[in-house]
Amino acid sequence: MKKIFNIAPEGYKIILSVLVLWIIAYIFSTYLHYPWIGFLTIYLFSFLLIVCYFFRDPIRKILYNEQDFLSPADGRIVSIKDWDDPDIGKSTKIAIFLSVFNVHRQWTPLNATVINSVYNPGRFFGAFKNKASEKNEQTSILFCNNNENFFKIKQIAGFVARRIVNHMNSDLNVAQGEKLGFIKFGSRVEIIVPKNFDIKVKNGMKVKGCKTIIGNFK
Repeated sequence: MKKIFNIAPEGYKIILSVLVLWIIAYIFSTYLHYPWIGFLTIYLFSFLLIVCYFFRDPIRKILYNEQDFLSPADGRIVSIKDWDDPDIGKSTKIAIFLSVFNVHRQWTPLNATVINSVYNPGRFFGAFKNKASEKNEQTSILFCNNNENFFKIKQIAGFVARRIVNHMNSDLNVAQGEKLGFIKFGSRVEIIVPKNFDIKVKNGMKVKGCKTIIGNFK
């Protein structure tokens, strides 16, 4: 039987918790015929379906050249601006906003080596706001590709998100399209690339992880 969709392992604990609560409510509803228990059972079952949908984890086939810098996430481009990064220097920052309806898996955009991965606790402003870039909880991952071009991927928590999952460790060699991590609920992903990067996306454009070409190193 073909699966409707895969569930991300990062969501197993949350799904299991909701499932247990629903089972308990269902058992009580069969013995105690109070209307509020019936409503609670229906609510928990509906919430269980929503949580399962949120933690869907599609398998993406890469159809492009490995030199293409693929989008690390699904979402919409909300900002493209000049940046001065402490590790990369003069650069460009591309911000992708992920709504609660987007897939929240992140993927590696290129074959590369992880230089370092830094976690910074912070606030939880709405991920669509530019101040979320610096003030919100986030993980910053510095990569170097085979041509010694450095770039960063930042996972940024949003107003709802309180948990960033990052699978990248220093000195790890990754292939294009590997699972980078997961951000639970609304969030933001940022790409920081040097000035020798040819950007092929525009502000307001919808992007799809492992499918949309963000650009190429010149």
